[in-house]
Amino acid sequence: MEDNQLIQARREKFATYAQMFPITHPNHFKPKDKAADLQDKYKELDKEALNAIDNPETHVVAGRVMLLRTFGKLAFAQIQDTSGRVQISLSVDSLGEESFKQLKDVLEIGDIIGAEGTMTRTNTGELTVKASSVLMINKTLRPLPEKWHGLSDKETRYRQRYVDLIVNEDVRDVFKKRSKAIAAVREYLIDQDFMEVETPMLHQNASGAAAKPFLTHHNALSMDMKLRIAPELHLKRLLVGGFDRVFEVNRNFRNEGVSLRHNPEFTMLEFYTAYADYEDAMKLTEELIAHTAQKVCGTTEVEYGEHKISLKAPFKKLSMKNAILEIGGAQESDLETIETIKAFAASKGIKLSEWGDYGQCFLELFEELCEEKLIQPTFIYDYPTSTSPLSRCHDEDKEWTQRAELFVVGRELGNLFSELNDADDQEQRFIDQIEQAKKGNDEAMEHDKDYIRALEYGMPPAAGVGIGIDRLVMLITNQPSIRDVLLFPHLRPEEGRQAAAEAQEEATA
Repeated sequence: MEDNQLIQARREKFATYAQMFPITHPNHFKPKDKAADLQDKYKELDKEALNAIDNPETHVVAGRVMLLRTFGKLAFAQIQDTSGRVQISLSVDSLGEESFKQLKDVLEIGDIIGAEGTMTRTNTGELTVKASSVLMINKTLRPLPEKWHGLSDKETRYRQRYVDLIVNEDVRDVFKKRSKAIAAVREYLIDQDFMEVETPMLHQNASGAAAKPFLTHHNALSMDMKLRIAPELHLKRLLVGGFDRVFEVNRNFRNEGVSLRHNPEFTMLEFYTAYADYEDAMKLTEELIAHTAQKVCGTTEVEYGEHKISLKAPFKKLSMKNAILEIGGAQESDLETIETIKAFAASKGIKLSEWGDYGQCFLELFEELCEEKLIQPTFIYDYPTSTSPLSRCHDEDKEWTQRAELFVVGRELGNLFSELNDADDQEQRFIDQIEQAKKGNDEAMEHDKDYIRALEYGMPPAAGVGIGIDRLVMLITNQPSIRDVLLFPHLRPEEGRQAAAEAQEEATA
């Protein structure tokens, strides 16, 4: 009700404004100066020095009014543009009595205005544009929330991110850093002679990762398709085609739950390099992350929650088996067979997948006992073959692959391995995945016959890396939830949320 009254009051002021100015949404005003540039340019000049300048430069600024104070024939408006804030002074002497009154009658916090004027400072030392002309660019109809930052309902902030960005400088800073991080990733890879490419979002087969796809339908071709869960198999087709170093930064879609770490739509970096193995991939990964942190934060030492994290290369390395022994508290005898693994898991209160083979149970044991304890950057390497259908096996032991995952603050940040380039072996791995699906693995990969055909033409030995960009940004910006680094995270429909809240209220009444 209060919001409706405030909006109605704003509409009444807008009606008053519309009577005075027939063009209510002008689009001819062109700002030439940014607030931050003005703050930097004049930071060394006090009021006396500014007022002593002969032929002072006229500056043209525009932004949203964030603070407004009026004193009879004088008013101060602090405006915010994409770079920061600067104050504007409006006075009868500078604008004329009629223009000043018109603005004073309708101007409110949240309105977007443009101004021209010279620089001065107030008696308190605040840098100010002394306006000689002011234009109302957009008389807004909704008031800004007064205490947006203090709202306990974060979902409202995610849902109305446009308001969140207006009033919270720290939120804007996160997304500026996200942009810098992606630029730094590209910079590093291009400097390493990688070529950026784009691969399809619509796939016939959902392969390249263990995940459930989103289904869709192509009307013109009359065929079912899937949003991609990973670009991996298309990128490796490019290795077959002769591009030795390729990367892609783009969206993946996985039909899974929403949590602090998961969003159905997320940004992934994948890069592949020919004539390399997983040792090379680990080195590239740690150097890329250190480079990105340095570019964005100015240091490789970052804080995440209560932890101080060093992203300086090289990172720690630990085999999965040794992790279970050293961190998980298992004995060698506990890992000998699937039966001993299940017995040890039961003693720890861990329930393993009923359909899982030895490798799957081994992996699940690691995930339950060790993952959340890996705080500093750590590569866990040598994964079971049955859980790594695209990875090259060790030549001396086919039960284990040349695969590693990078863990930081208890969560996976990246996945990498020496690529499987044996077409017959890959064919059998896909068949094994089909069998796993029949046993209950609903994230098993699908058979991609064209990818097998590509491998039959010959792919050079290679290594590949996948890094979750959203999780990387969470780490270097110290954000606890993936929603805090996504401009528009997925949420329940607003109407459904309201109905659920009302139902809960009735149930507790």
